[in-house]
Amino acid sequence: MAELKLPGTGRLVLREPEPLPARLRPSTSRVALAAAHVVADPQGGNAPGAAAAVDWEATMAFRHRLWSLGLGVADAMDTAQRGMGLDWAATKELITRSGAEARAVAGRLACGVGTDQLTTPDPDPSEILAAYEQQLEVVEDAGAQPVLMASRALAATAHGPDDYLRLYGHLIGQARQPVILHWLGEMFDPALRGYWGSPDLDRATGTVLALVEEHADRIDGIKVSLLDADREIALRRALPDGVKLYTGDDFNYPQLIRGDELGHSHALLGVFDPIAARAAAALHALDSGDLDRYDALLAPTLPLARHLFTTPTYHYKTGIVFLAWLAGHQDHFTMVAGAQSGRSVPHLVELFRLADQAGVLPDPDLAVDRMRRFLAVAGVDA
Repeated sequence: MAELKLPGTGRLVLREPEPLPARLRPSTSRVALAAAHVVADPQGGNAPGAAAAVDWEATMAFRHRLWSLGLGVADAMDTAQRGMGLDWAATKELITRSGAEARAVAGRLACGVGTDQLTTPDPDPSEILAAYEQQLEVVEDAGAQPVLMASRALAATAHGPDDYLRLYGHLIGQARQPVILHWLGEMFDPALRGYWGSPDLDRATGTVLALVEEHADRIDGIKVSLLDADREIALRRALPDGVKLYTGDDFNYPQLIRGDELGHSHALLGVFDPIAARAAAALHALDSGDLDRYDALLAPTLPLARHLFTTPTYHYKTGIVFLAWLAGHQDHFTMVAGAQSGRSVPHLVELFRLADQAGVLPDPDLAVDRMRRFLAVAGVDA
């Protein structure tokens, strides 16, 4: 019986996790992509501001785990610390390596296309477009589906909706396959406030819909991470036929993926990284129409997700990697850019408790041993 004393909580006896399949086929009713984290090299110079040093073997092994569960991988996204430590050189190598590994197992792979290699403080529109084009070529050469990520540079320099429509229209037109658009709310990145040309979300939604309607045959879907279920549902219902809504709502994903009589969301989620086995099993229950089983698998993960993505939301990556370490998917709790310091000890203690309740710690003895060692370094007696 695995147990330990948690500060502020007291003695915790971990539950035995429910056995879940280690291999599953992809869901037939939903497209599900897990936004995957990167594993840092613990002996690399991963200090704030330093170039990222990645443990490529462990990083690729984690992606193979996701593919084995029938999930697709969304790589080089914000979960992989794009804009928060993963520089363009490491990002390019990540995309290329993930592309080769995906081809080897016929795994689904989508990769982020952004502008984070720009170094000029005030790039002009042609420079922003060229940066997008450079990354689009890397992603397509890797055999991955492009996700046109929100750009800080574009948010800082665009004068209104027309600048977004013009640039995105150009990129969509030259892509070799239908793309996924990407709407990341300012809670995930404050620099993206006013994206699509207005801080008014109704006006921004109008711009997005105009773009999608003009290029519907070249857009696979749009990932929406606004943490607003009602707004997502309204947008989903307004999309043209054949264009998917990929939920990025880590607060409300069970209901959004489950859907209603008028439709459902697909998934491109950072929270699928730590809850991958339960999420994959839940999707299979949904495929067979077993809604009770679907709810039973995902409902316990929601308190974990809401704590994981609590404000400041952009530090959720710290919790993602912490959970991967506790679960035994990597051998250390080190992150590129030293981002392991992004959450407090009390936050991570509560994350451990909620992870136990959610059933996402497959080896309780290992989790307790690692949590005890973490607390000891933090000066806490467990």
